[in-house]
Amino acid sequence: MPMRLESSAAGFEASFKELLAQKREVSADVDTAVRAIIADVRTRGDEALIELSQKFDSVDLSKLGLRVTAAEVDAAVAQCSAETLAALEFARDRIQEHHARQLPTDDRYRDASGVELGHRWTAVESVGLYVPAGSAPLPSTAIMLAVPATLAACPVRVLCTPPQRDGSANAAVLVAAELCGIDAIYKVGGAQAIAAMAYGTATIPKVAKIFGPGNAWVTAAKQLVAADPAGAALDMPAGPSEVLVIADDSADATFVACDLLAQAEHDPSAQAILLTTSAPLAEQVASGITRLIPQLSRRQILERSSAALRLVVVPDIATALRLSDEYAPEHLLLQTRDARALLAAVNNAGSVFVGPWSPEPMGDYCSGTNHVLPTYGYARAYSGLSVQDFSRRMTVQELTRDGLRALGPVAVTLAELEGLTAHAAAVRARLNAP
Repeated sequence: MPMRLESSAAGFEASFKELLAQKREVSADVDTAVRAIIADVRTRGDEALIELSQKFDSVDLSKLGLRVTAAEVDAAVAQCSAETLAALEFARDRIQEHHARQLPTDDRYRDASGVELGHRWTAVESVGLYVPAGSAPLPSTAIMLAVPATLAACPVRVLCTPPQRDGSANAAVLVAAELCGIDAIYKVGGAQAIAAMAYGTATIPKVAKIFGPGNAWVTAAKQLVAADPAGAALDMPAGPSEVLVIADDSADATFVACDLLAQAEHDPSAQAILLTTSAPLAEQVASGITRLIPQLSRRQILERSSAALRLVVVPDIATALRLSDEYAPEHLLLQTRDARALLAAVNNAGSVFVGPWSPEPMGDYCSGTNHVLPTYGYARAYSGLSVQDFSRRMTVQELTRDGLRALGPVAVTLAELEGLTAHAAAVRARLNAP
């Protein structure tokens, strides 16, 4: 088992520097390949999408088409079991209830000077939702993206998801999208899907902003098109999954082992870390991981991702919190005595799970919070997805003549201080008007 257990001060500091370097590293090969894909899609549109789907997904969409038809959605719903449908509806309803509390409100007020100020929220007019469906199709992600987009009332909502070998989209993803009111669904994945939504093709409309997690190729594509004024904005850098558990000797070793593996099974590039003050717990977790991996369906991925798995013994919880903030994990689990008391000391994390009865998969599926979260350390500056990410805030101001007379001289002084005489003239002309 390639996972590493660190028990010395020098060991855990060195281990963390190594992990931080790994998570922040951008492969030059991936960057070059993604740039070529984006350029190809911009130039050849649907033709490029069909060829790239053949190359990367081994599926010929030239006759099947890129857009999911209503008949395909109906067939997906028909093959969905009652239990699955009930679970998807339950998750949608909980996620909708939580996200409805995030709906922004407009504000207007008039101050004593006669100046009316405020802001107004409007929906992003067109959004692209990317739902991964590689080795593990993610209907839960369709819900996580579609619910806030619908609550924000974005007029155009486009969803892209990779095709399966038979040329269809994953049935559960289609059902989830249908339950959330998304009907513009396209069977395109990877960097080519991001390029198609960013620049548009004959079939796929151009959008203003792209949402959703993905592998390193998808993340690189989102960042590249966001840097292009002609492209599309991105929600956040959301790549391979990360989990960090802070635990003391009160933690259940089996719980911790399962929590680490739950995220490590997503992708060979996923990172899973335990910071604990208990060496015996670390040993028990290591034994549990070794025992559990052969029993799990995605053991081949786990055998690869476990290369980045670290079980770190730290001198105290304060050290664990410091290292966690430096790492800025996508998911942070607190499994200590009085775990809630630690929450105030956490600054950098995408989502926090407090106590032994809060496993991370609850946030993935149905607790109500969003599972689209920043990775690569971006939790230091980005938040998890919310309704407000699908909206824009415009500030508004309206001055009366008295209001201008009260504030105008200050604006003239500051404009002249900066040497912007036209700014000053625009105000002075009104101050001097009869």
